[in-house]
Amino acid sequence: MAKFIIAPIERFAGSSASIRRPQEIAHFSYDDSHVYHPDDSSLRYYYPPRIGADLSHGFSEFQKLDDTADDHLDSLLKTIMLLEKETGTRVAADIITWRGKDTIYIEENHAFKLARWQEQRDRPARPGAPSQDIMSYKFETLSLLPRPWAEMSRDFIETRDVHVVNNHSQYCSVVKTGFGKTRMVLGGEIDAVWDTKPENKDEPVNWVELKTSEEIHNDRDRMRFERKLLKFWAQSFLLGVPKIIVGFRSPRGVLQRIQELETKNIPADVRKGRRTWDGNLCINFAASFLHWLRGIIVEEGGVWRIRKRENESTIDVFRLEETGYGDVLSADFVQWRQSLGSDHDHSHNEPPY
Repeated sequence: MAKFIIAPIERFAGSSASIRRPQEIAHFSYDDSHVYHPDDSSLRYYYPPRIGADLSHGFSEFQKLDDTADDHLDSLLKTIMLLEKETGTRVAADIITWRGKDTIYIEENHAFKLARWQEQRDRPARPGAPSQDIMSYKFETLSLLPRPWAEMSRDFIETRDVHVVNNHSQYCSVVKTGFGKTRMVLGGEIDAVWDTKPENKDEPVNWVELKTSEEIHNDRDRMRFERKLLKFWAQSFLLGVPKIIVGFRSPRGVLQRIQELETKNIPADVRKGRRTWDGNLCINFAASFLHWLRGIIVEEGGVWRIRKRENESTIDVFRLEETGYGDVLSADFVQWRQSLGSDHDHSHNEPPY
């Protein structure tokens, strides 16, 4: 078992490691039945919600995705495979993961994820308070349009309050990025685009991430929100989402106000506040760990586990299976990559696609 030493965490402080700007190289969609489509059919457009809307309204009709099934990386790998067939070039990366030779594929431990979700659901809720899940998804429903604003009817926009909430539909972006010397391909859900996607793929996209939070009333609330900003920032930063829109709600779920945050400015804003976290430290930690991980997993094949126990200052990496790919890689993807052969492996000589 290999161990990555975290403490003292201050050793990761200082100027941040070099970062490659995330750039979308592919995308795919899940429709209202959560069926995969290799297109942008589920792309949504942001339009401000109505202040005063009840984010708990429609809970009984909520069409919630059954996320107990383990989909692994299947859709992400399918999209990469389609891109490689289209371009005739292998997507070069050291790490492929969701939000090959010499490539590490990382997915979340599904059993642990389910147990964590159940623990969160078992926590006693505040009397009269609606589910945080429904409030978050309701905020998205109130803030999104299926087409640009100019193409939508006034009736559709003004009746979003009564639209049934359905979280099956998703637009997912696949980006190339990197920390230090580690090249990454990362997939993740995108909530919306601010205007439209530019035709030139080299231009950045004005993506929008939607979040909700309880209204801030005192210093304790402010500190709690500042800590929450770490998750907001990291999720958006990794996929190259430049803007986060937060809907602040009352304890009973009434939308009080919205605030627009520029992702790039969040670490500096935190430094001006309670300094509960350091963006540069986070980047350096990620760069150091990923570089170390590539030195541990040097052989093709086999399944490994990355584990961080609560209250421990190390990250454990150990092998579960000596050969094969477990359920992490689909059979179609493995067969496709094997068919490419070594002549197509330019991962060490060319930058990421």
